[in-house]
Amino acid sequence: MKQFISNIYHNTRLGFAVIQPFKNVYEYFRYALVSDETVIKSEFIKNLGYVPDLENPKTFNEKLQWLKLNDRTSVHTICADKYKVREYVKDKIGEEYLIPLVLETKNVRDIVPENLPDYPFIIKTNHDSSGGIIVRDKTQHNWINVQNTLSKFLNINYYYRYKEWQYKNIERRVVVEELLMDKSGGIPFDYKMHYFNGKLVFTQVDIDREKNHKRNLYDINWNLMDLQWVYKAGSEVKKPKLYDKMVTLGEVFAKDFCYLRVDFYHVNDTIYFGELTFHAESGCGAFTPEHYDADFGKLLQLHKTEVS
Repeated sequence: MKQFISNIYHNTRLGFAVIQPFKNVYEYFRYALVSDETVIKSEFIKNLGYVPDLENPKTFNEKLQWLKLNDRTSVHTICADKYKVREYVKDKIGEEYLIPLVLETKNVRDIVPENLPDYPFIIKTNHDSSGGIIVRDKTQHNWINVQNTLSKFLNINYYYRYKEWQYKNIERRVVVEELLMDKSGGIPFDYKMHYFNGKLVFTQVDIDREKNHKRNLYDINWNLMDLQWVYKAGSEVKKPKLYDKMVTLGEVFAKDFCYLRVDFYHVNDTIYFGELTFHAESGCGAFTPEHYDADFGKLLQLHKTEVS
């Protein structure tokens, strides 16, 4: 019966229309009515095993929780919006770093094969903090299922779930972009550059995210760091040809914020902007060895954002 209901929900418009309102009510009562501090402490304890000090934070993860509660501006909302951030990027570093946009819409019914290209693309909502639907061959997808999936995403307010305020007031829509691929046709490495007080501290490289997600961390001189952060480390990754350029571009964004993760792709000797993130792993990512949480925490000086 459970599988039958799931199939109706995901693969028919009527089933989705009947079931989704109940899920919305559940979502609201489970997350929206609970205070920010209560949710933050609960998630932190579940993932890291201790009660966070939100008044006098010391570790990296504790400080990200402090920023969730105390560092909130309209610019954060623009930066977290995967559509509106494109204009922000254009103004900051130039539109040549943007991944080509195929389509943007507030109506999931627009997401049909005749409106989409014959080359590979990715479909995502602009207000979430995860991946999207990768389409290499549009003839191989159930488009009612795709539309229902996108509708489900659009019904979620990620602020309620994780108390990252920047997601709360994003005007939700669907964004379709050209799919970046490496020479083998796979998803390219994702270079996630972590800036503390405007300066790069380490770069996170996510590897093989479609099949066997691994993660390496490198210091500012591209030395592999001997630690694990959420995912196991993968094989050594060669320093990108345009690494120094990526560092400089990231600094343009990072100078305005206390902490910022700036994501780039490096494909065919070209840099593409990925996204901006204010609370990596939602401030609940365990380090192994654990002392790195405290070590990184010492390097991050807290203050509220003042963007001109």
